[in-house]
Amino acid sequence: MRNPGTPPLITVFGGGGFIGRYVCEALLKAGARLRVAERFPRRAWFLQPLGGVGQVSTIAANLARPETFARAVEGADAVINLVGIFKGDLQRVHVDGAGKLASAAKAASAKAFVHVSAIGSNPDSKADYGRTKGEGEQAVRSAFAGATLIRPGTVFGPEDAFTNRFASMARFPILPVIAPNTRFQPVFVRDVSKAIAAAALNPKQYGGKTYELAGPEVFTMRELNAAIASMAGHSPELVDVPDVMASLISLFGFLPGAPLSNDQWLMLQEDNVASGEWPGLKAFDIVPTPLAAVAPEWLGRFRKGGRFAPGNEVPSAG
Repeated sequence: MRNPGTPPLITVFGGGGFIGRYVCEALLKAGARLRVAERFPRRAWFLQPLGGVGQVSTIAANLARPETFARAVEGADAVINLVGIFKGDLQRVHVDGAGKLASAAKAASAKAFVHVSAIGSNPDSKADYGRTKGEGEQAVRSAFAGATLIRPGTVFGPEDAFTNRFASMARFPILPVIAPNTRFQPVFVRDVSKAIAAAALNPKQYGGKTYELAGPEVFTMRELNAAIASMAGHSPELVDVPDVMASLISLFGFLPGAPLSNDQWLMLQEDNVASGEWPGLKAFDIVPTPLAAVAPEWLGRFRKGGRFAPGNEVPSAG
């Protein structure tokens, strides 16, 4: 049993990823000890300087290999699962792996289990991603009744593959827009990470509940592309891609370098916005950050001459 004066130990699966680095930062600021579980622990070594001596350790573990779970969760006060994939064996990772990890956390007497899913998760979804994420939530709750389910919308931040991709494409004269009328409610990575950390550290308040984390603004895909292009200093002509053509492109999504998979196309048939059925960031006393308040800081590098060139100063958030 942990000494009452010892900081809590949190095992973070996927701590070396995009969202993971910010979750780890939030936990370290709260004084927690971290055990970062990664398939390749070297991915998480960059986290070491964020904590004090001995505050961060790494361990080899793989959500697709349940035999690696016991050592990773041994003695942990809380376990966080951040692992998600868009390609490969989604069933094995999102459903089987998540459920078995929750079981391992329960067997190890962890007080909290935080499972990061996604807005739109639904066992009846036509998209494999949405379906397996929905089934994964069920598997987690069956194994660990007090688990906290976190459903973020599309997450943006300096290292994302979302705003950066659109900004890079906006440098061309014409910017094709797929699913132009699909709506999104993007959420800032630091807001999401603070909520995840709070849920892990305070299971009495957040355990057994589901949260939808979304930003303060709703954009259509077209509006989102236009906003990101503007922040990156570009003004391409936005051209809506007909649904028939986008669907045809998605059929070749299995090819290397394909811009759109069939599963992604299916996901784009549904809006990615909070349903209002579950509480959001307000439950964590977090005020959601608007895209325009922070994105110019990293999108400035896509401007002609880079973010530090004369005239490319970051616009004031106020």
